[in-house]
Amino acid sequence: MQYPVQLLHTETGKCEHRPGVAGVILNPQEALVRVDKYIKEMPHLRVVGIAGPGESLANEETFETLRLVHEKYPELIKCVASNGLLLPEKVDRLVEVGVTSVTVTINAVDPEVAARIYSFVRYHDKTYRGVEGAKVLIENQFLGVKKASDEGLNVKVNTVLIPEINFEEIKEIARRSSDCGAILMNIIPLIPLNRFETERAPECDELTMARTLAEEFLPQFRLCRQCRADAIGIPGMEPCGSPVQQKGTEYYHA
Repeated sequence: MQYPVQLLHTETGKCEHRPGVAGVILNPQEALVRVDKYIKEMPHLRVVGIAGPGESLANEETFETLRLVHEKYPELIKCVASNGLLLPEKVDRLVEVGVTSVTVTINAVDPEVAARIYSFVRYHDKTYRGVEGAKVLIENQFLGVKKASDEGLNVKVNTVLIPEINFEEIKEIARRSSDCGAILMNIIPLIPLNRFETERAPECDELTMARTLAEEFLPQFRLCRQCRADAIGIPGMEPCGSPVQQKGTEYYHA
């Protein structure tokens, strides 16, 4: 898996119940077998998505997996989550393999602010740091949102709310995303980890205020569980007493 953008607050551990975590990394053929299995077990299944670990669009296996799934299950909705760095140049390939929805995580519009969130950006075999890297990332993110929208994809924007760093960015992220064609926004609270372990997560009223500000420009997704990358099924409908049910409820944010 590849990480062309390094967030300061991310780290991985396969036993944790949060975004960016998976129990195993599958190759495309194994992924198709997994889809076969759960299609039989869960007749209500309608969506197959790739959300990591790593950056989805930086891995060729992403496109091969989507191609295999689309060939066998054209009726399923295919979606991809991305940091947006490579989105402008990958939109056409996403369309080719049947993707209809894309989620792009955008955490800032000001490069000075973004430089406090991302430690580096690796783009076309060159590593950019600080404000320079942030500028490359932000430009590509909004360009990617626009191109994806222009190609008919449904684009949702995710933003991690870090109260002391990007609260003032929220409204402008929503405005620019809307201008570029995004149709939905999901503001999610920081889970303090890694170099951001001393940063506080937002209070509920701060999260509500951020969503209210952003709602002027984009509808807000308010019933989010911060799922693992290998989540399966409908949140809240896990078997009673399952590890996911026990560990995951703290990540609901209405």
